[in-house]
Amino acid sequence: MDTFRALVVDKSGDGTALSVQRWRPEQLMPGEVTIRVEYSSVNYKDALATRPDGRVARVYPLIPGIDLAGIVVASDDPRYPVGSRVLAHGYELGVSHHGGFAELARVPSRWVVPLPEGLTTREAMAIGTAGFTAALSIERLEHNGLRPGAGPVLVTGASGGVGSIAVDLLAARGYQVIASTGSPEAHEYLRALGASEIIDRAELSAPSDRPLEKMRWAGAVDAVGGSTLATIIRTLSFGGCVAVSGNVGGATVSTTVFPFILRGVSVLGIDSANLPLEPRASLWQRLATDLRPPHLEEAIAHEVTLEQLPETLARIHQGQVRGRAVVRLSD
Repeated sequence: MDTFRALVVDKSGDGTALSVQRWRPEQLMPGEVTIRVEYSSVNYKDALATRPDGRVARVYPLIPGIDLAGIVVASDDPRYPVGSRVLAHGYELGVSHHGGFAELARVPSRWVVPLPEGLTTREAMAIGTAGFTAALSIERLEHNGLRPGAGPVLVTGASGGVGSIAVDLLAARGYQVIASTGSPEAHEYLRALGASEIIDRAELSAPSDRPLEKMRWAGAVDAVGGSTLATIIRTLSFGGCVAVSGNVGGATVSTTVFPFILRGVSVLGIDSANLPLEPRASLWQRLATDLRPPHLEEAIAHEVTLEQLPETLARIHQGQVRGRAVVRLSD
């Protein structure tokens, strides 16, 4: 490519400006692998990267997009020959290194994962960072001892990217899934994914001065944080665990030691951005096999174009995007 299209965020006075631009390949940052991007996905972190108050973007101008999948068009690493299909997400992609919202990307080879057999690039990005985070949460919960039949499993932020795929995966594995959402219009969607019960998010965010409350959940996938996480910790069953991956509800959690020393609950931190390459590739293999979301196409993924991205990013920041949105960069 002599030039390629990219969505670029740049400083504009005290704010930021977002526009589709034509760039040259030499404007990309260093890396051993150059990829013609076929698909990316839209994540909450991407929306924050476009905002002056988002505290995500570390360089300007920046091509956002914390994940991508496509075909290698140039490579200095023999593990990823020209023509191979790959994906990349996390690390500094779309934060301080140009990301996936472009027709061309150049990344360090240590960030690259071979596309697993059984997944197309579109399907990989329908899963994307959010789906990977959901799968990592479930893998950690099960490593901690959670099993179907132990009791209800709560999913917060259930209509969002992480939450919707967590509902889908947990239900497919035989868990009784309780979905928490503030979107009444998402109830039918969540039941179609496998939620057996839906509760309003306000039920989990009410303040309380009680160190422990009635036990309700064997486990939880929490993409919200804040007061919601505090409620989950107070209401987990004996030996229960919660996998935490988000802070849209706040970064501060008020709790006591009692859930930990009287009920033996565990809080599992989920950092999908910096997971080393070997376990990252292993989990992607599972996402192509036993952890593949069964409703990936019909109930989760929908496409947007590069030109539609600014509106989609604004809507996802406002909590108005249900499920996953994939970005088509090339056919």
